[in-house]
Amino acid sequence: MKAIVIGSGIAGLATAIRLARMGYHTQVFEANSFVGGKLSEFNINGFRFDRGPSLFTMPQLVEELFELCGKNPAVEFPYIKLDESCRYFYADGTLFRSFHETSKLSQEVEEVFQVDAQVFLKHLQRSKNMHQYLSNIFMERSLHRLKNYLNTDTLKAVAHIPQLGLFDRLHDYHTKHIKHPKLVQYFNRFATYNGSNPYKAPATLHIIPHLEHGIGAFFPKNGMHQITNSLYQLAQQCGVQFHFNTPVTSIVTHKQKVSGVQTQLGFTEAEVVVSNMDIYHTYKKLMPQTKHPENILKQEKSSSALIFYWGIKTTFNKLGLHNIFFSEDYKREFEGISGEKEMHDDPTVYVNITSKHCKTDAPQGMENWFVMINVPHNNGQNWEQLMARARQNIIQKLSNILKVNIAEQIVAEQHWTPQGIESLTSSYKGALYGNASNSKMSAFLRHRNQSATCKNLYFCGGSVHPGGGIPLCLLSAKIVADLLASAEV
Repeated sequence: MKAIVIGSGIAGLATAIRLARMGYHTQVFEANSFVGGKLSEFNINGFRFDRGPSLFTMPQLVEELFELCGKNPAVEFPYIKLDESCRYFYADGTLFRSFHETSKLSQEVEEVFQVDAQVFLKHLQRSKNMHQYLSNIFMERSLHRLKNYLNTDTLKAVAHIPQLGLFDRLHDYHTKHIKHPKLVQYFNRFATYNGSNPYKAPATLHIIPHLEHGIGAFFPKNGMHQITNSLYQLAQQCGVQFHFNTPVTSIVTHKQKVSGVQTQLGFTEAEVVVSNMDIYHTYKKLMPQTKHPENILKQEKSSSALIFYWGIKTTFNKLGLHNIFFSEDYKREFEGISGEKEMHDDPTVYVNITSKHCKTDAPQGMENWFVMINVPHNNGQNWEQLMARARQNIIQKLSNILKVNIAEQIVAEQHWTPQGIESLTSSYKGALYGNASNSKMSAFLRHRNQSATCKNLYFCGGSVHPGGGIPLCLLSAKIVADLLASAEV
């Protein structure tokens, strides 16, 4: 039987591997000349940059794909566990290093914030509890099948509802349990992992810190693009056929059943089609004649990002692999992003420097800086003007904190705006995570992984259930495979 995957983002690659292992003759059609979508790479003047995602958690989801194919992931996909996940710089000069080892983390919390570390550790335990009781329900299964709720996992979750913060907003939940404003800001920050506003988002997003603290933060030996490259090679070894520079122009159906896709190569027949394309463009561009789930397509979109890729001519010992420079007024920053669709002049700045671990990513004595701020999705703003303003504000902020004129250190530069993100990856309005997760029902309102109206049509990737980010995209592929395994094709 034949299967087609539209798009070779991380979810598309994982889906193609799973379908091939299920016995399908699998083809992937990719509009670009490369695999990975946001999880790709490029080079400028001797500096290598990962284009998008820079944090790696839940590596077991990648390892599982190699094991599924009878490969040794330790050999095929080497990575390290980070002792220090991130460095946090606050507006008043406070520096906090987030360690994985509990004893080092406890000491850091007490020395930096002058609070009992047990308060911090108990809040991490709440995150672990959320993961224990909610992950199997909300992350690893389809939410659109009644039988998936009729199990012991659901009963356990119901029994612990009072502890799971199901009716709180994330910021309020942190404030109630932590109180210390800097630690509240620290925990609020995890909402940005799926493009959410911590002042609006449900407290169940407190599940995210456990992925970094409890399971750990990791780094692929050769950078984040190694995830893409390794899975691309694995897919080829499984017999998956790739067509690059070949955008799908329509999904073809007959009598409410998928029959294949149309491309510049003509019609390609398939019994199963999986779209890794943004759900909005899947319907609007590839299925314009079918009935669309307008309520889902019209939902609020997630935030986007403005990214600067800077080649820096010196090294900074004060910085690590992951670095966060907090804004002084975090709430005002998010009000601008999700409410007014404006960019804050004192943004929280994220700086990722892979050359700290992979020395070949920058010329000797230099560093490759991936510099990102959260911004609204594209709503017709003048991004060239906003980019110039943001660049000035970021340079001033980093220069003040690091006591160095950063502008004078930049010897190579590119940028990526929400417009560019949409153009390259077909993410509607440049929203990084599809629909926003700022309501208590967000998990249930994401588009399902299986079409309700067209047989054998499936969806994977960050714009559908369970959400955006590498781990959830990989889980979406697993859900599609599980749904397909239990369906009559």
